[in-house]
Amino acid sequence: MPFITFKLNIFRFKIKYKTLYKHFSVFSYKTLPLLKSSTKGFVKSNGKNNTGKITCYHKGGGHKRSYRIIKLLNQKYDISGIITSIEYDPNRSCFISSLFDSNWQRFFYTIACSNCSIGDIVKSGSNAELYIGHVLNLTDIPEGTFVCNISNNSFDVKKYSRSAGTYAILSEKTKTHCNIKLPSGKNKKLSLQGRATIGSVSTRSSSSLFSKKAGRSRWLSIRPTVRGVAMNPIDHPHGGGEGKKSGKKYTPWGKQTSFKKNL
Repeated sequence: MPFITFKLNIFRFKIKYKTLYKHFSVFSYKTLPLLKSSTKGFVKSNGKNNTGKITCYHKGGGHKRSYRIIKLLNQKYDISGIITSIEYDPNRSCFISSLFDSNWQRFFYTIACSNCSIGDIVKSGSNAELYIGHVLNLTDIPEGTFVCNISNNSFDVKKYSRSAGTYAILSEKTKTHCNIKLPSGKNKKLSLQGRATIGSVSTRSSSSLFSKKAGRSRWLSIRPTVRGVAMNPIDHPHGGGEGKKSGKKYTPWGKQTSFKKNL
C-alpha cells in the first residue's frame, strides 16, 4: 500500500506541473535559484521608513526570500549567451532566465521574454539581430516593433516595460530621438543611444491569476485591509466617535472635504 500511494503522489505531481508548464510555456520551473552566486539576502521594510513609521499600510510578514541579481545586458561590451533555465522569481511578477556567456565563461540572470525557451541564443550589442530576446540599440530597431526593458542611454539602467506581459511600441524615429508608446498609453521621447529588448516580457497571464485563499496574500506580504471607520482617531481621519459616521469637514491638512462649491 505505501508503494501504491507513493506512485499516485508522483503521478499527481507530474500532472500538476505539466499543466503549469502548459499555462506559462516554460520548460524549466525551479522553486530554488539555480545560481547561488547571483543571489543575496533580502530585508523587507514591511511598509515602514527608516524611523519606523508606517508609510504604506497593510504590508508585512510574508515568506522568506532571497534576491536574484538581474543583469539587463546594457554593458559596454557585447554579450552572446545561451538560455540554460527559466525560473520563478518571488521578487517580481515575471520569470527570469539564467544565461551562460561563452565569452566571459560565467552565468547570470536576466528578465525572460515571452516565447523564449531553453537553448535559445541571446545576443546584445552590435552582433545582435532582430529576434525575440535580443538587445539592440534603438537606432537599429525599425518603427512599429514591440520592445521591452528600455533604457535612456546605452549604459543606463533599463527602466520601462519590465513588468510581466508588458511591451512598448517604437512609434516614430528622428535623427537623434524616438517616440515610444508605453503600456500606460503615454508617449515617451527617448534618445536613440538607448537600448531595448525585442519582444514582450514573459508571464502575460500573471494579472489573471486568482488568489484562492487568504494565505496566498500573506505569503506575498499583503496584510488584511482595515476600514478607517474601525480605527482609532489617531490612526485614521475616519476613526473614533460614536456610531458609524465617517468623514470630517476638513482633511488633516486643513482642506475642505464636504460642502465644497464647484465654481
